Amino acid sequence: MKVHEYEARRLFAAYGLPVPASAVVETADAAERAAQEFARPVVVKAQVLVGGRGKAGGVVLASTPGEARTAASRILGMSIRGATVRKVLLAPAVDIARELYLGVVLDRVHACAMVMASASGGIDIEDVALRTPEQIRRQPVDPAYGVDDWQARALGFSLGLDGTQVRTFAGIVRGLVRTFGELDASLAEVNPLVVDRAGALHAIDAKLNLDDSALFRHPELAHLRDPTEETPAEARARDVGLSYIRLEGSIGCMVNGAGLAMATMDVIQHYGGEPANFLDVGGGASAQRVATAFQLILEDPRVNVILVNIFGGITRADDVARGILQARVGLARQTPLVVRLVGTNEQEGRALLAAAGITAVRGMDDAAKLAVAAA
Repeated sequence: MKVHEYEARRLFAAYGLPVPASAVVETADAAERAAQEFARPVVVKAQVLVGGRGKAGGVVLASTPGEARTAASRILGMSIRGATVRKVLLAPAVDIARELYLGVVLDRVHACAMVMASASGGIDIEDVALRTPEQIRRQPVDPAYGVDDWQARALGFSLGLDGTQVRTFAGIVRGLVRTFGELDASLAEVNPLVVDRAGALHAIDAKLNLDDSALFRHPELAHLRDPTEETPAEARARDVGLSYIRLEGSIGCMVNGAGLAMATMDVIQHYGGEPANFLDVGGGASAQRVATAFQLILEDPRVNVILVNIFGGITRADDVARGILQARVGLARQTPLVVRLVGTNEQEGRALLAAAGITAVRGMDDAAKLAVAAA
């Protein structure tokens, strides 16, 4: 679950991070009033759960309340990578001397949380990792003890901070690690963490992703989910227990298992196609779940072929085949179907599909090639 910046700033401040004051408004008039209260130049920032706000014109510096009103009027209602801006955040502008990056992520290789820091802040950290990976400093987080003060200070010194700044930086690191762990986050990020002309540190941006599976431990955070940022299909999929994310391609994907689903998207792109969605039907791919998955996929008018990729372990391939056949009967529209069926009772499943005129293959490469050709 992605959290809006203005909510993430509130949570970061509660954990001791130096987050500047801000205001969130939904109208241009309210933006002008908020700017008057700050009595200094402000930054007007679109509040959407996608990246690239600055490049899309969703982050504007306003020198006067009137300029803030104009900026808010232009930003509110604009679409940024498909997300409509309904709120803007206003915060006092900071006289920036340096921009740093600081984040905590889950490192699956080391099986722990990992603090990442870089002197190259304010830009996509993925680009830094790709072009100059040596500029990223890493510090594993001990699951029992967290990050020691000396480890956090060492990170600060590696970024070129002085003694006073390093003490503040160490407190920010520990606060961000606590935020990550205590809120069951999958990402906690400040980009940029800025040093102003006076040498003070400010967390002028905040990004926080929470683990949906842990929300039962945090009922006070459930309201932070913004339903307007989800498509109707994504919301309905969540209600019935399916993992569905709409993408930009034309090949609908129905897969059992998140890892296999991601591998399916990779192999589709490898052969020149574009996946239309991520959809994990889970281990129990019953006829009803398969039918619901088909309906979700076909709500996207761009989908012109569906790739079903099932590896039957606990799930039986013949049950999946029956689900596919039952689901196709009531579909609003028929599209080409490519099926990869492997595992428990795969021969029986393939025979059921063949009797209905549907060919199932064993190889994932073969299935992807067929789907890309059909698309």
